[in-house]
Amino acid sequence: MLPIQADLTDEALITAIRANLCDFYRHLGSNNPAGYFANERFIRWHTIVPHPWFNGVLSLQPPTKEDDAFIRETIQYFHKNDVGVFTWWVEPPMPAAEWEPPLIHHGFGFSDDTPGMAVDLHTLNESVQEVDGLEIRSVEDEESLRTWSHVFTNGYGLPENWEPMIHEGWLNLGLDLPMRNYIGYLNGKPVSTSCLFLGGGVAGVYSVSTLSEARGKGIGAAITLKPLQDARAMGYRVGTLQSSDMGFNIYKKLGFRHLCQIENFYLSIK
Repeated sequence: MLPIQADLTDEALITAIRANLCDFYRHLGSNNPAGYFANERFIRWHTIVPHPWFNGVLSLQPPTKEDDAFIRETIQYFHKNDVGVFTWWVEPPMPAAEWEPPLIHHGFGFSDDTPGMAVDLHTLNESVQEVDGLEIRSVEDEESLRTWSHVFTNGYGLPENWEPMIHEGWLNLGLDLPMRNYIGYLNGKPVSTSCLFLGGGVAGVYSVSTLSEARGKGIGAAITLKPLQDARAMGYRVGTLQSSDMGFNIYKKLGFRHLCQIENFYLSIK
């Protein structure tokens, strides 16, 4: 894990946004050791969750002609394991454009539709309106993780049959740092989730969701703010995230700045 980052220049923050995400994927791959591959050039992860970001490759170095064999082998690997779509990422500060020619040659598409955002935790806007009846708790055991998985699946509108896979995958990651999960309870009912991941020298926020019937009350802001406050108490200076359309204005109100677009390649193999 990199030292805690204190550099607040835009260039450093953009690198940190990407670095935290790449470290998250390294961590994610550990939930299925049999599907994790790593050498000096690549990291590849295959998890039980059938989402493109949960099955992919991270390039650690610029491409060479010899990498064509690994690209072909990877396509065959994911096809054999019935993965419909997988993603391909590039370790910062290397530009994603360096990997565009060999990947486009193999039929990959390119995506940059997700905003990357960062905030100085010392200037975090904590004046968001308190939500009456809201209590935010961290996940401490398998039972509360099962609750987290249920709310997360429904809050994101994911297929119901993904819920046990998400629960199993997160359980395999363990309940200790560098990852910590949170549940928001409104009048005792679980309605919201978030996740803190410490990597790349910064505090990344992931898995922010709120059940549809509980939206519009300020819960999304509160469930995002809590992990950032915890990270600041641990000495972290920078918070990062990848924003959905729904959450973008909420994050801006908290002090996040939109600094980049999250770039990745993807391939559909079904």
